[in-house]
Parts: sequence; C-alpha cells; structure tokens
Amino acid sequence: MRFDVISLFPEMVSHAASYGVTGRAIERGLVGLSVWNPRDYTLDKHRTVDDRPYGGGPGMVMKCQPLLDAVDAAKQHNVLVNRKVICLSPQGRLLSQELLLDASCYDQLILVSGRYEGIDERFIQHACDEEWSLGDYVISGGELAALIVIDAVTRLIPGVLGDDESAKQDSHFDGLLDCPHYTRPEHSDIGDVPDVLLGGNHADIKRWRMKQALGRTWSRRPDMLEKVTLSAEQDALLKEFRTEVV
Repeated sequence: MRFDVISLFPEMVSHAASYGVTGRAIERGLVGLSVWNPRDYTLDKHRTVDDRPYGGGPGMVMKCQPLLDAVDAAKQHNVLVNRKVICLSPQGRLLSQELLLDASCYDQLILVSGRYEGIDERFIQHACDEEWSLGDYVISGGELAALIVIDAVTRLIPGVLGDDESAKQDSHFDGLLDCPHYTRPEHSDIGDVPDVLLGGNHADIKRWRMKQALGRTWSRRPDMLEKVTLSAEQDALLKEFRTEVV
C-alpha cells in the first residue's frame, strides 16, 4: 500500500507518521509514504498556491494548477492502476470503518489536504474520485485527516499488527463498539477484574465479550445497532444485558 499526501506542510505529515504502528509499517516496507508540496509545482517566483475567491467573500482559495501537477507527480512516481484520489473535506462522505476497509484494498491512496477557505471546485471535480470527512466539524487543514486515514488503513494491512486478529476486534469493525478490557492486577482499590475473564473458559469469555460489546453499543451508540443484523445468539445476549442493567 502506498500513501501519497498532497500538503503545504509536508514535515507535519511525515514526522507524525513516523511514530507507532504507521512508523513501524513504513520501516518494514509494508506501506510507503510520500508527501508532495503544491508549492513545488507553482509557476511564479512567489510560489503562489492560493488566490481570492470569485464572487467575493472572506479567505483565500487553493488554485487548481499546483494541485493538479502535484497529483500528477504522485501518479507518475508510482505507476499503479488500482488507486483512489481522495480530497479531505468537510463536505465529504463521513469516514467509517466500512469505508476504510474498502480503501485498504487499493494499492495507492492519494490524499489531498486542503487549506485556507477551500479548494477550487474544478480541481475536486476533475482530479478527485471522492471527498471524505472526519465529521460534522471544521479543522484548519486536511493534514490531520490524512494522518487519521493513513493510521486507520495501515492497521488493516496484513502483517502490520502483531496479531492480524487485533484489527478484527476493534470497535466498529463488525458494526459494534468494543468490549471492556482489563489487565493486571486482578484486584485494586478502584475495582476488580470480572471473574469470567479469570476462569479460563474460552467459550464463556467469548460470550461475555460479545454481550458487553452489544450492551455498550446499545447504551452508547444505539444508532449503530440500526445498521447491523443481529444473529439469534446476539439478540439473546443483548436482551440479557438489558435485563441486567434495568
């Protein structure tokens, strides 16, 4: 998997991506990362990447030409057919685990990080396959969004995590929130580890974890349950949980 980020702040992206899971994946050659600065593709001596918006209004708008040339450079550097160009934008499709799973099947993601008041719409329509958004709020630029996409997709690539099953147990992977987790010590002043996790019965542990995941989703994110079809066992476990908390 290759990630190519179009950003006016390349050091911000490359430095942050060098830590943790993503950094180790880059070191091991499981993913590649390059950052392309639109300023390097400007045609004037001032390296201008923005201009005033037509129609008036506050702020500045990122120009088409430097962005188009930066995306073309990323494509030419990596001759991969199975790719997507994503513009990270508050107007985009909300990021979800399903979307990230689909993205992990591509060979290359080119992530365009906007700044200022926005990006010339002609670039988005001509060069981008999709627009993605972190949520219903606005941040100062797309770099943080790009880093989140890189981290989340990298976790899904086989061999990146110590155990490939780890990603499958994350919140949202199967449409549910994750169950509670505990580690040593067994007893403390602020509480004890549930007995079922200490008994060694793997069937009971699996059942308890599923019930807790269902219960958490029901109590914290009931909207998520509307999007999944529960099995008969899951439905029974959720009813047990609801009975226990009433």
